Amino acid sequence: MIDLKRNSKGELVAAKGYRVRSNTIYKPGQKDDFKISRSKFEDFLKCIRCFYLDRVKGLDRPQGPPFKLNEATDTLFKKEFDKCREEKKPHRIFKDQKLNHIIPFQHKDIKKWRDSLHAGLSARYKETNIILSGGIDDALINTKNNKIVVVDYKSQAKKKEALNARVYLNDVFHQSYKNQLDFYAYLFTLMNFPVDDTGYFIVCNADKDQDDFKKIMKFDELLVPYKWVNNWIPNKIDEMIKLLNSKSVPDYTSHCKNCAYDKQTKNL
Repeated sequence: MIDLKRNSKGELVAAKGYRVRSNTIYKPGQKDDFKISRSKFEDFLKCIRCFYLDRVKGLDRPQGPPFKLNEATDTLFKKEFDKCREEKKPHRIFKDQKLNHIIPFQHKDIKKWRDSLHAGLSARYKETNIILSGGIDDALINTKNNKIVVVDYKSQAKKKEALNARVYLNDVFHQSYKNQLDFYAYLFTLMNFPVDDTGYFIVCNADKDQDDFKKIMKFDELLVPYKWVNNWIPNKIDEMIKLLNSKSVPDYTSHCKNCAYDKQTKNL
């Protein structure tokens, strides 16, 4: 992928390779608070070298294009769930599964929690200077036990035989999705909210078998229950903090394509 640097007007400008916002760059040994988002934590899990070069060295790595169709389905789902929130009733997807006791959570900060760019969930990790954050898609509540139910919307376009909860969760490419729900449940716990053991992926699957388009795309829906597990997260955060305070750039990660690309450029 080739990523061109443009200004706010869409004009091409010189790419420096470094970020300019100092609050996004961690200085080993610093005492000031530093925010780590859910997506950056996922970067750490995938490649410690790329994570270090990004958060500590401030490299401005290429970014992929925004997924506008996914954003559109997320926005429409949020509108539906917000309407159910106002009416204090379950969404149709939960009704269909006879989960009428799960309804959208009423909270003054729900809009802030869903704003991943400017707010999101936020909590300090132990007695450190690390602030963990993440923008959720939505939070519901199990009215039987008054615990928060974390949900995440997902959009895809796969064959209909893949629309199965077991198949969905066992997909190796969906491990990061499970990490995501684990992380959100952990954040809610740090914020002293009781969290239900089961979260949900609400999967929106585009039907590519239609005979024609005619400006209409049809979708199937799948509700995937997921029993989150987050007891692995503290150890990984401890490892991440140790890395942030290191003054040495980690070695290449063997399975990382970014590392391989960088390594090969040095052999030219």
